Amino acid sequence: MEEALALFLPLAILFVFFFILWAVPIRLWIEALSARVPVSMATLIGMRLRKVSPAAIVRPLINASRAGLDLNILQLESHYLAGGRVDRVVGALISADKANIDLPFNQAAAIDLAGRDVFEAVQVSVNPKVISTPKVAAMAKDGIQLIAVALVTVRANINRLVGGAGEETILARVGEGIVSTIGSAESHKAVLENPDKISKTVLSKGLDSGTAFEILSIDIADVDVGKNIGAELQTDQAEADKRVAQARAEERRAMAVAQEQEMKARVEEMRAEVVRAEAQVPLALAEAFRQGNLGVMDYAKYRNIQADTQMRTAIAGPDAPSNKTPL
Repeated sequence: MEEALALFLPLAILFVFFFILWAVPIRLWIEALSARVPVSMATLIGMRLRKVSPAAIVRPLINASRAGLDLNILQLESHYLAGGRVDRVVGALISADKANIDLPFNQAAAIDLAGRDVFEAVQVSVNPKVISTPKVAAMAKDGIQLIAVALVTVRANINRLVGGAGEETILARVGEGIVSTIGSAESHKAVLENPDKISKTVLSKGLDSGTAFEILSIDIADVDVGKNIGAELQTDQAEADKRVAQARAEERRAMAVAQEQEMKARVEEMRAEVVRAEAQVPLALAEAFRQGNLGVMDYAKYRNIQADTQMRTAIAGPDAPSNKTPL
């Protein structure tokens, strides 16, 4: 028993020693003490028990204290537990204080919890940044396409970061303004001569309303001449008219062919009727002989007349000797 106790006691002392080293961040406590930031051991141990990283709270608190900001450790811990980034918030507060920007802690924490980078927002508020629009294609009234690229200088509006629209909205509105301005120009040459007209017109529309930024300037970086859309549209229209005319002509041709076939059918039908009528002639002659209405001399005259008719037809036909072209 004594041997087991003698073995267990050093292990227990070693466990308690490492637990104290884990629960009490001595190094952080010394850093806070040297920076004259009042942080007690009990507070550090409580952070461990609440699953809060002491380093994520104490070091930003030291930076804020050295910068002259009066922050409460409970505020930082509450923001950490809410899922915020304490270091970014404290960095934003320090930058705002140095730039004489009124930014309370609660507002900075709200901006951070809203998903925006509050530190970057303060930097953009102090030092405006330039964002470039993609290539915007628009067509002037003369049918010539112009492709423009604009540089938009924006400054963050701290008071509208929560609930304000982002850069995508700014770019979309600027692109819409460029298309509208070019589309209202009478000629593409007028736009090429005065590209600043685009920036002035777009800037006067107040495109930054409801956004988290303030537009300082809009500069046209490049304007290129694209396709002749008007000529292409006219060509396409002419091609479409041509196809319509061809379709109508084909329809008329089909109707003419159908009428021709119908006429041929009628001619064949008439020929058939003639053949049937000719077939009745011998029967009528035989009936006339039986009835005594036709004599032998009458029949002989009929045959002579028929022979004369065939002879005249043969003489007048294309195979007659008088109609052949002499060599």
